[in-house]
Amino acid sequence: MKIERQNLANSIVELVVEETVDNIAQYRKEVFKDIEKNAEVKGFRKWAKIPEVVILREYGEDRINHMAIEKAIDNLYRNALREANVLPVAQGEIVEIISESPLKVKIHIEVLPEVTVEDSYKKVSLEKKHATVDDSEVEAALKDIQTRFTTYTEADEAIVMWDRVTISTQGWDKEGKKLENTNMDNYPIIIGSKILVPGFEEGLVGHKKDEEFKLDINFPADYHNPDFAGKETVFDVKINKVEKAKLPEFTEEFIEQLRGKKLDLAGFKDLIKEEILETKEANIRMEEEIKLVEELVKHTKLEVGTKLLAHQIDRVFEEIKQNMAQSWIKMADYIESLKLTEAQYKENHVKESALRRLQGELILAKLAELEKIEVSEEEAKTEIDKIISRFGNEEVIARLKELYVPGNRYYEELKQRMIYKKTIDRFYK
Repeated sequence: MKIERQNLANSIVELVVEETVDNIAQYRKEVFKDIEKNAEVKGFRKWAKIPEVVILREYGEDRINHMAIEKAIDNLYRNALREANVLPVAQGEIVEIISESPLKVKIHIEVLPEVTVEDSYKKVSLEKKHATVDDSEVEAALKDIQTRFTTYTEADEAIVMWDRVTISTQGWDKEGKKLENTNMDNYPIIIGSKILVPGFEEGLVGHKKDEEFKLDINFPADYHNPDFAGKETVFDVKINKVEKAKLPEFTEEFIEQLRGKKLDLAGFKDLIKEEILETKEANIRMEEEIKLVEELVKHTKLEVGTKLLAHQIDRVFEEIKQNMAQSWIKMADYIESLKLTEAQYKENHVKESALRRLQGELILAKLAELEKIEVSEEEAKTEIDKIISRFGNEEVIARLKELYVPGNRYYEELKQRMIYKKTIDRFYK
């Protein structure tokens, strides 16, 4: 096998691979063997020895030749990657079959981009910011927990704030024309959650089960769906069910269910405060990292390939989708409300942030290599102990200890995150 290599733009490696006629003949023999094992040829039992002349008559020379070339190309691709020491980020593409005898093919393979960082990056710096947490934030977090773990009991009483109400609706414009996408059948809503258009949830307060009434709603001028922005509408509303909320109490048993630790309310508040502080510091650090990457890009030569970027866009899109799901928002409905296709949403709202994140990962990985930043086994162990200390459940602790073992994927990913963090820490004043 002969290989000619050329590096093209956009992190594409071009390989022109040639296989000898003798080796292609071997692949042809393998095709005949495969057919013998798997094909059903009239007059022959399965697994029987079928003469090549019979197989040729059944399949035809062109089909046999095509199957042999396909088998050869599959092997050529794998062997060429290994011999040329090419690590693809996505499946390679056969762009041309130059000749069939000898078999000569041109393959394009996207690889990780070359990252060249100029020495001027050493002038870049970050100023450390610190977060604080006050008591009102802790109380808000406790209220949020109560909201999420609230249970509901059906009642024949007037609706008040924070009741859960199941409604059916249909919207109309002022001229009496039915509005698209305003019909809801047995739709559950927490009064005060502010999921629906302003004024709608408030308009349900005071009504009872089985009541039917009209509700005048004026959509805000800056409403996210331009078809409804500033529109005066009337909704037919029917109350199908009213449920009263029962908030959980912060007993030791309830707190243990939440965090796996036996704590009284005061201890739980301390833990909540610590968690809020960690979240704030993580958010501050994220903002600082974004600024850092923006600066480092100015000192770096980097050409990201299209397939690698597409993969990153899909990753970021899935994260957005999961975050919306936690707020009970369907991604498909949200994209539809923007009058966009999924592809358009990714292009307009995801691509830029995905590119910047990818650039950051690649640049920081290169800097860690240049500055020989490493994480010792002792440092990794300390971090693992810190992670485990947050849990009180023995089963969870045992599982974590099984996951964070040297050589294990989770262990190696942890070390990579620690290297990433240590690299960024070099830029703080």
